[in-house]
Amino acid sequence: MSQTPPALLTLQEKIKDRTAMVGVVGLGYVGLPFAVEKAKVGFRVLGIEQNPRRSQQVNQGDNYIGDVKDEELKQVVSSGHLQTVSSFDRVAEMDVIVICVPTPLTKNLTPNLSYIESVTEQISQRLRHGQLVTLESTTYPGTTDEVMRPLLEKTSGLQQGQDFFLAHSPERVDPGNQRYTTKNTNKVVGASDPHSLAVATLFYEQTIETVVPVSSAKAAELVKVFENTFRAVNIALANELALLCDRLELNVWEVLDAANTKPFGIMPFYPGPGVGGHCIPLDPHYLEWKAKEHNFETHFIALAGEVNRKMPEFVREKVGRVLNHIGKAPC
Repeated sequence: MSQTPPALLTLQEKIKDRTAMVGVVGLGYVGLPFAVEKAKVGFRVLGIEQNPRRSQQVNQGDNYIGDVKDEELKQVVSSGHLQTVSSFDRVAEMDVIVICVPTPLTKNLTPNLSYIESVTEQISQRLRHGQLVTLESTTYPGTTDEVMRPLLEKTSGLQQGQDFFLAHSPERVDPGNQRYTTKNTNKVVGASDPHSLAVATLFYEQTIETVVPVSSAKAAELVKVFENTFRAVNIALANELALLCDRLELNVWEVLDAANTKPFGIMPFYPGPGVGGHCIPLDPHYLEWKAKEHNFETHFIALAGEVNRKMPEFVREKVGRVLNHIGKAPC
């Protein structure tokens, strides 16, 4: 490892003694629980939420995220450990900046990084020595190094790994899960220089029970899109089984329930009217798009998306058949 830059030592001390100010950009289902966890252990947290109504709600201790406990939000707000603004004017005050913004798809199923690019540009104009920037938004492998780093370095004139630090740590939020929360869900962290990895790992270790460092930001990005692609592919398999059972006049639920009694070698996945949620319908397409850039076809991902997109039409058609059978044809 190269000589430790003074900026790194200063930031590490601030993190250890909880005097670092933590900025969280985007206070949605990922950002607000994260902000509350950091504030609970004594960090000063400043949220940047560009929706003025949400920003005002947080400052009033008014909760709008199910995974956040009302009393915990009120406590960290009333103690002054958490407050929210709607602009980026105070970025220079922050020691750590965590980005939790959406990564949607275009209508052509290609990545839309406009939120990440916009936030990175705003930060780059205010970036100073000794800050850590981490991206938690799910995205394709290469976003942190190929999109964010050039923007941050060019505008600020600072160098990653020496003057400022940059890492990717994908969110693993499962809304509504009572067992696994921000605190006890293992956290993957990756960075493309050793100084950034060291300080990012230290930062996340302050509030998360198990942190898993990986060799690069790109590896961390791939970890997350693989996790969600794994689910999408297996949901597609269950959906395809449902289509087959319909042809065979078998009950797919009976088949799945019986198969899942096997104590090894199988994992429960179930069919449905499509794939919903924040991640599963989107993230596999990020990986599919990136693979094409390298002249690689992700056949499983493409086929899974094709199967899953058939389900709304299948469910509608099957409901029509059932209603016709009982003499209540839809109008």
